[in-house]
Amino acid sequence: MNLTFNNLVDIVRELPIDEKIEIKDIIEKSIIDEDRNKIYQNYLDSKKEYNDGKLYFSSDIDSLKKSVNE
Repeated sequence: MNLTFNNLVDIVRELPIDEKIEIKDIIEKSIIDEDRNKIYQNYLDSKKEYNDGKLYFSSDIDSLKKSVNE
């Protein structure tokens, strides 16, 4: 069976409310996990850049503006 997005939506619409709620909860948790993994990966990338000397910190606003424009 070739399941398309529209077919899936139609199937979900025909489910009883308790199953729809369960699917909604599963999807929400999945999105949260994906976001969490993305944040963690960004952390790892930033940590590597810092360790490689590619990242620096400054409180000088002019220096920060200049680095953003480069």
